[in-house]
Amino acid sequence: MGGEIIKSGKIMRNKKRIEPIYRSKLKERRDLKRDGFCDNLLPLESLDIAKVKTVDELVRAMSKTAFGGRNVGLAADVLEAMVCDKDCFVVGTFAGAMTVAKMGLLICEMIERGMLNAVISTGALMTHGMVEGAGMVHFKYDLRMDDRELFKSGYNRVYDTLELEKNLDDLELLVFKVFKKLNLKKIYSSRELLNEIGRYLSKELAKNKKSILKSAYQKKVPVYVPAFSDSEFALDVGVFNRRQKLKGKPGIMTSEMLDLENFTELIAKQKKIGIFTIGGGVPRNWAQQVAPYLDLIDKRVGEGGRFIRYQYGVRICPEPVEWGGLSGCTYSEGISWGKFTPQEEGGQWAEVSCDATIAWPIILKAVIERLEKKRR
Repeated sequence: MGGEIIKSGKIMRNKKRIEPIYRSKLKERRDLKRDGFCDNLLPLESLDIAKVKTVDELVRAMSKTAFGGRNVGLAADVLEAMVCDKDCFVVGTFAGAMTVAKMGLLICEMIERGMLNAVISTGALMTHGMVEGAGMVHFKYDLRMDDRELFKSGYNRVYDTLELEKNLDDLELLVFKVFKKLNLKKIYSSRELLNEIGRYLSKELAKNKKSILKSAYQKKVPVYVPAFSDSEFALDVGVFNRRQKLKGKPGIMTSEMLDLENFTELIAKQKKIGIFTIGGGVPRNWAQQVAPYLDLIDKRVGEGGRFIRYQYGVRICPEPVEWGGLSGCTYSEGISWGKFTPQEEGGQWAEVSCDATIAWPIILKAVIERLEKKRR
């Protein structure tokens, strides 16, 4: 507004009008002797696919191109820096049908390689991951199929993939084995329930059979589902509780606040924190809100809080910022909430606007190749 500011809902006039930036320079002739290098600009390079031998080499070459390709390269650089920083506690947040989309083993790989120190997920993603981990199968959807006929035949559609209703029935039998061994006098968090499932899978699955919760249990990585009631897993808890009630027995009691406080205490202990995000939604916001929550505790309670922000961030999500949803919120916007460290203060982040099933495997494989090369 050129010399105007908004204050208390009113437009106020500054006493001194601020001149537009570079106005005086625009009156001068352009300096055509500058070659870019003299101003330390980074030159781009054409991607020579004939010279690329590995995924890492491809991604490094993409980082010297433009648009989405450059962002993929930057994301690999930031992820590498984040996981190689020994002082950094890395939080992975996952939303969208990633396990149905057969991306579950990528999470296992990140956990087992020590690239993630905590996982925050949707309940559906963990549920379908348990289906996959237990050896059940998802199938391709054909556009010629009729959704009404799929319902009659016991097939649930998730975009272009089919989940058998029988898979979910069989999963209920599995989790009920765990539920029956729980202390029903105790109030559980989602983290504790999922840890018990991981314990069971660790004992029951073959050594070469991978599962997200099995990997998390074995590596002592906590898994949180903040919107716990929004999942097939929570419906199984509900069914179990109703059956218990008919028998005159207690059911499973849960509290999402237990997750909030456990995660908050965990983050409060860290020197640095970083975040790796697939999609957005509740997992992303829940993970990011811990920074302002700790700040509020410090200011309003007086003890138990601190000022800490995410120093690293990698986000793969196709949602544009213009839609107004949290999934499309930029890291730059997060600075205004006290969630992220500005780049001027050492913050590093990359945002890739792409289907995660395309960008995630490429970025992860490139970083794994780099880490393995360093170990040689």
